[in-house]
Amino acid sequence: MGVKGIRTALKVDFDKHASQQAGLHNRWHPDVPAYGKIANNEVVKIECLDWTGGQIKNNDSADDIKNVDLTQIHYLSGPFDIETAEPGDVLLVEIQDVQPFEDRPWGFTGIFSPQNGGGFLDELYPEPAKAIWDFEGIFCSSRHIPHVRFAGLIHPGIMGCAPSAEVLAEWNRREGELIAANTTNRDVAKPPEPQNVHAGFAAEAIKAKVGQEGARTIPGRPEHGGNCDIKNLSRGSKVYLPVHVPGAKFSVGDLHFSQGDGEISFCGAIEMAGIITLKFTVIKDGMSKMAMKSPIFHPGPVEPQFGPGRYLTFEGFSVDENGKQHYLDATVAYRQTCLRVIEYLRRYGYNDYQIYLLLSSAPVQGHIAGLVDIPNACTTLGVPMDIFDFDIRPEAEVVRRDMGSCAFAGK
Repeated sequence: MGVKGIRTALKVDFDKHASQQAGLHNRWHPDVPAYGKIANNEVVKIECLDWTGGQIKNNDSADDIKNVDLTQIHYLSGPFDIETAEPGDVLLVEIQDVQPFEDRPWGFTGIFSPQNGGGFLDELYPEPAKAIWDFEGIFCSSRHIPHVRFAGLIHPGIMGCAPSAEVLAEWNRREGELIAANTTNRDVAKPPEPQNVHAGFAAEAIKAKVGQEGARTIPGRPEHGGNCDIKNLSRGSKVYLPVHVPGAKFSVGDLHFSQGDGEISFCGAIEMAGIITLKFTVIKDGMSKMAMKSPIFHPGPVEPQFGPGRYLTFEGFSVDENGKQHYLDATVAYRQTCLRVIEYLRRYGYNDYQIYLLLSSAPVQGHIAGLVDIPNACTTLGVPMDIFDFDIRPEAEVVRRDMGSCAFAGK
C-alpha cells in the first residue's frame, strides 16, 4: 500500500484576478464563509498569492510599487473550518514547509511612498523603489542589490483565526478612537474600507456587511495574531492561536522568502507567491489552560547559520536625526540604528535606497538592548557579514564599487 499524499486544500489561479477567486479574502470578519474543512490532526498544502494579489511584476521599474492599490491587500487563503474547533480552544498550527512555486522562483521588496503606505524611514526616503530577488534553491540574490547572496528564512507573514463579532467590535472601537484622536498628517490606523472588499464566495449582502465592518488585515492584533511578520516563524515552528468562532476559520498568506527584523520598508520582506504545508491540531479549552490572551509560537530548527562573531552590530538611541531627545522611545532608537547601518554601507557604493531595501529583506537581527536607562532607549541591529562577497569589517579597507541601482518609478 502506497503512502497517502498530502491534500491540497486550496489552489490559486494566476490567470484569474484575486478578487474573482472564491478561496481568497482580504478582510477579517466572522461572516466570511469558510472555503473548506480541514480535519483535526490533518496535514494539508495551501497555495497563496503574494500579498498584493499579483500587482507587482518582475521588471526594472517601480511604477507598480508607486501605483499599488492598498485597498485590495492582503489576499489571504481561506478561511478554513478546522473540525472540532470551538471558541475557547487553541489551534496548534505546525509549519512543515513553505516553498515558492517552481515556475515563479522570484520575489520582490518595495519602498512605498508616504502617500501610499509609507514605511519606517519614509520621511528620509520617500521615493518608490523596488528590488527583485531570484531564488536558487534556499539562496537568493538580486540584480538590483549586487554582491549580496544569502539563504532565506522562509515564513508566512500572516496566520490567524477569524474574530468573533465581539472581538471585531473591540478592534473597531479602539482603532477608531486612535484615528479620532490623531492630530498628525499620517495614518495611524485603517478603519473598515468597503472599496475592493473581497469575501470569498459570500453573497452580496454578506460581502457588503464585511465591507462595512470588516477589519483591515494590515496590523497584527493580540486576540488572534494576523499580520505579525515574524521572520523566525519558519519551517518546523509551532504556532498556538486563540479560537473565537466555531471552526476557527483559519487563514494564511503574505508568504516571505526572507525578512529582516522589523520589515522596515513596509513591503520589506522578500514577498512571494507560494505553497505552505501545515498541520492542524485542536487543543480543547486551550485558552483557559494556557491563560492565553495572544498567540504563542515555538520557533523551529531552521535558521541561516551565521556564527556569533559574524554579525556586525550597530547601536541606536532615542535621539532623533534633528537632535531631539525622546524618552525611552524604542521606535526612534531603532530608526536611528537603521540609519547608522545605511551610513556605514553607503561607503561601499550602494545608494541609500538599496541599503534600505536590504535591511528590510536580509536576515538582520534587531534587538531592544535597554529600556531602563533614562532618557535613552537603546536598540541594536546585527548585519550578517557573510551575505556580502566582500569584507565589511571595520578594520578592512573600503573599496567603492559600481553597485548599479534598485528600480525606481518613472517621473
